[in-house]
Amino acid sequence: MPRPSLQLRSGWAALVPVVALMAGLLFATSGQTAQGTDLRGGDTGQLSGLIREREAANARQSTELDRLRTEVERLNELAARRDGAVAAAREAADAGATSAGFSALTGRGVEITLDDAPRRADGSLPVGARADDVVIHQSDVQAVVNAVWAAGADGVAVMGRRLIATSAVRCVGNTLLLQGRTYSPPFVITAIGDVTAIRAELADSPGIDVFEQAVEDFGLTFRVRDRSDVVLPAYDGTLDLEFATAR
Repeated sequence: MPRPSLQLRSGWAALVPVVALMAGLLFATSGQTAQGTDLRGGDTGQLSGLIREREAANARQSTELDRLRTEVERLNELAARRDGAVAAAREAADAGATSAGFSALTGRGVEITLDDAPRRADGSLPVGARADDVVIHQSDVQAVVNAVWAAGADGVAVMGRRLIATSAVRCVGNTLLLQGRTYSPPFVITAIGDVTAIRAELADSPGIDVFEQAVEDFGLTFRVRDRSDVVLPAYDGTLDLEFATAR
């Protein structure tokens, strides 16, 4: 969900009567359709249930995948000892495994933390804030990830999950959906690469500029720390490409 714009444009004032009329028609139609029930409640509950079911299935499949990978690796090593062509192919594959994200990586880099704004003692929002203003959005996480990649990072992980070229960052409500698992804020992005270049890209990103305005106005957390010993695990998700467009 994109972060709401922090500026109002006076041109919208002329559309207020039209919007009010359309809203009235929408409320009337919704009332007839719902017939006293909550149109959104069932869908939200169903979505949450589906996510929990998928997480459980993913956990089972991940365990089986780890077992199969171990067995495949054992068989590959055995074949490489007997066949020089197999050994050469394994060597060539190993050379590109790190850059592709398929092997663990350690080195100097950064740790970036994004978190919702803290609520007041009485649970109220900051003055002038809406509920959307005080939470981390998908666009905020994506802006950070894009900037880090643009800086030439050797590897990136979100919540300890390694990203590769086909990884997608998505949010469901106020939770992050990554490789079939959900995570709640604070969201932590770790990256290995040139720290100076990463900080420069973060400073130049238009998306992060919008986010930092919300940080200043509403108290969200955006913290960047240099790390001398960042550890990134190997990617362990699916390699299937679901959507692609030929150009």
